[in-house]
Amino acid sequence: MRETETALRPPTAEKHEGHEGHQSVPEAPQAHEAYCAVERQLAILLRRSQAFSAGMGRKVHPELDPGAYGLLVRIDQSSPMRSSDLAAYLRVGRATISRQLKVLEELGLISRSPDPEDGRAHLLALTEEGHRRLHDARAARQGQLRTLLAAWPEEDVRQLAGMLERFNTLTEGMHP
Repeated sequence: MRETETALRPPTAEKHEGHEGHQSVPEAPQAHEAYCAVERQLAILLRRSQAFSAGMGRKVHPELDPGAYGLLVRIDQSSPMRSSDLAAYLRVGRATISRQLKVLEELGLISRSPDPEDGRAHLLALTEEGHRRLHDARAARQGQLRTLLAAWPEEDVRQLAGMLERFNTLTEGMHP
């Protein structure tokens, strides 16, 4: 049997090791199909979300790196915050976050101020210009979402938000 056929074949009735080494009973074919469907839809959502965020970043500033939009959103939500906390939240190295923050600072979108609790550290915050540009980009993004979901009942929109929140909560402690 070819590798792709093996990967697509439903699990057999044998027991297999689950995560964390526990014995688990194989899932029914319908459950397997459901998880495959979730994986496919998440892959599509993530690819489109990356492209969408890159576009939003360009709306904030034409020279903004595609991933920088998410940095600005997180700084806005949690400021003042240390760059080390931002790096830990995003699960990236300090050197990576430092390079990205340097660009945001050079573009006038964030500021750094000494941390009164630790003179070696700095606290990040959006500048007035950063707030204005992020607000404008978020308003445009929310407008796009309203247009996309206009035909949905408000309860469906709330349910989608709730389910995405539940999923995101599950992934908080995950590492690639």
